[in-house]
Order: sequence, then structure tokens, then C-alpha cells
Amino acid sequence: MFSLLAVEAGESFSIMGGLQKFIDSCGIAIAGPNFWLSAIMILVSFLLLYLAIHHKFEPLLLFTIAFGMLLSNFPGAEMYHPELFANGCVHWSDFMDAEGHITAGLLDFLYLGVKLGIYPCLIFVGVGAMTDFGPLIANPKSFLLGAAAQLGIFMTFVGASALGFTPQEAGSIGIIGGADGPTSIFLTSKLAPELLGPIAIAAYSYMALVPVIQPPIMKLLTTKKERLIRMSQLRSVSKTEKILFPIVITTVISILLPSAAPLIGCLMLGNLMKECGVVDRLSKTVQNELMNIVVIFLAITVGGTATAETFLNWRTLMILCLGIIAFSFGTAGGILLAKLMNLFSKEGKKINPLIGSAGVSAVPMAARVSQAEGQKEDPSNFLLMHAMGPNVAGVVGSAVAAGLLLAFLG
Repeated sequence: MFSLLAVEAGESFSIMGGLQKFIDSCGIAIAGPNFWLSAIMILVSFLLLYLAIHHKFEPLLLFTIAFGMLLSNFPGAEMYHPELFANGCVHWSDFMDAEGHITAGLLDFLYLGVKLGIYPCLIFVGVGAMTDFGPLIANPKSFLLGAAAQLGIFMTFVGASALGFTPQEAGSIGIIGGADGPTSIFLTSKLAPELLGPIAIAAYSYMALVPVIQPPIMKLLTTKKERLIRMSQLRSVSKTEKILFPIVITTVISILLPSAAPLIGCLMLGNLMKECGVVDRLSKTVQNELMNIVVIFLAITVGGTATAETFLNWRTLMILCLGIIAFSFGTAGGILLAKLMNLFSKEGKKINPLIGSAGVSAVPMAARVSQAEGQKEDPSNFLLMHAMGPNVAGVVGSAVAAGLLLAFLG
């Protein structure tokens, strides 16, 4: 009888001990007084999920970024450890147990693709395979409009530096003005990885808000007469030109600016796959299966970097404010250069300044906004193909701008 009671008492103590361990392992207990920080980040992730699902704001990326943010902010889940990547190095030795097994979390391993610049470059292969450079080749002046739209990058770089950000951080914030998510992630992972979460969220959020941000600026900087300008039909571009274009662009830019070679090379590789016509299977793969897989890995790990420690501070608010300034200056830069070019153009050869706003690189949304704003003034005026020239030039321009910043600040 005594032994039976002892066993029952032992079992009782074991159950109580196990229950205590369970309580101690709960997220609320682990986080302690700082649980409210995690709770705020979880609510922010819910908000982003709502915007992606209900309002369709860049859903392919914002949805996955939001879920990555959700995963990394559960206390005790140990999915992502910022300290593992401190000071630009990967400190595996700090995350090894006594037997030499690495104890890092799932997002730590996936983040290596961002840290090493793999995911953004692979996405650029897919972007290149889905891009038609024909309008740019047919109207090379579009290169100038795409370059002018990068004004926001460098203006914001100066502004961020004046506000106390380091040159590397300022360059990473400025690249938001290029309206190119993969480029923003690529540059930030090299220069200021601690800002990756806020910058990526700002970049993709503002890309989704192109139809809201750009029209007021376009109307402010153009007259009704300018918005009514009709442009002559673009010439047809031969297959030979389309094949030579990615080869020539890759060669010239990579020789002049080697730091831009990873992005430009991958972009043009994808485009050459599409245009050459002899690797259709590869072209379809990078446009679909590869693109989709990499987007999932990239977005969930970028969202995972948005922890409470890195996101909930005044710097994040400043990044969001500077991001929209960068975007606005980029839009204005393309429009103002188009107006300047018209001063030296003959009648009948003038450029509708609305297409200059498409140089910010958000393909093809920015070109569609140019078309929509033009048709508000004249429903029979079709600007879409003309706007695609500066639009795809902006993709090249933002990659070159990232290369310049990396060369000077890296």
C-alpha cells in the first residue's frame, strides 16, 4: 500500500513538473515583459496579410513577407536569429551544441540565399525572361527617361545622410526610389542588412501604391496640353536586335561597372533565353517554376528579418517617410526630363511627359498608370507601348544605380 502511494505521489510530482515546464516554454513566459513588442509585430503582420489578401497590394510578395514576419516574431519559436549574421559574417560557431550540431532556425538557413545575393539575382533571371525590351530598342531616348527617374535614389541618399544615417544605410534607403524590390533587397543585404525588413516592406508597399502615389505628381508637373501630346507609332524591332541587345548591354555595363554585373547579367540572361528562341523550355521554367519558388524563399526570409528589435524604432518610421520621398522624386525626375527634351524637339516629335513617370521601374504597373492618365485627357491616345520603354529602362537604371552605390559604399 505504501509503495503504491509512493508511485502515485511520484507520478503526481512528475506531472506537475511537466506542467511547469510546459508553462515555462510558452511564448508569453519566454518573452516576459517584452511580450507586447512581439504582439505589436504580430498585429503588423496581420495588417500586411489583410492588405495583400483583401486589397491585393503586391500579393505575391507582401503576403509571403507578412507570414515570414509572423513566424519570426513568435517568442520562443527561434526561427530567425539576427545575431547569427552580425557584422556581415555568419557566426555558425555560436549556434552549435556540444556535439557540433548547428541549432539555428529554419529562417536562418533560408536567409543565406538573401545574404549571399542568390535570390534577387535568380528573380532577375525570371524578370528578364518576362520582359520585352522592344519599345526601348525602338526608342533609345527612353534610356534617358529611365535614368532620370533614378533621381529619387540619389536625392534620398543625400537626405538620409543628412538625417544621421550612415552612408551604407542611406544608400540602402535611397534605392527604394528605384521601385524595384529585388534590387532593394540585393543592395540592402550587402550594405545594411539590419534594415532589410523595413526597406523591403517599404519598397514593395510603395510599388503596390503606384496608382495612388504617381497621378497627383503627374498632374502637378504637366499641363493639359502636354498630357494631350500624341506620339508616333514605334517602329518594329527585328529579332536580331532583340538578341544582340542583352548581350551588348551585359558586356558594356559589366565592363564599366562590375558591381552591377550580377543583377544586369541575370536580367539579360533571362531576356536572351526568351528572345533567342532555342531554349524555350528554360525560358518557361525561369518565368514560372523557378520564379515562384525563389519568390517564396525570398519573401518569407525578408519578412523574417522584421523582428521587434529591428522594426519597432524611429528609424523604421523615417525609412517609410524617406521611401515615399524617394519614389516621388523618381517620378518627378522622369517627367521633368521629358519636358526638358521637348524644348529641343520638333513639333510632331515631342514626348508626352506622362511616360517619364514610368521610368521608376515598377513593371508594368507604372506604364499602365501613364496610359490611364493619358486616356483621362484623351481616350483615344494610347501611351502604353511608349511608356514601356522608360519602364524597362528603369529596371536597368535601378540595377546600375545599385551597382554605383555598391562600388562607392561597399
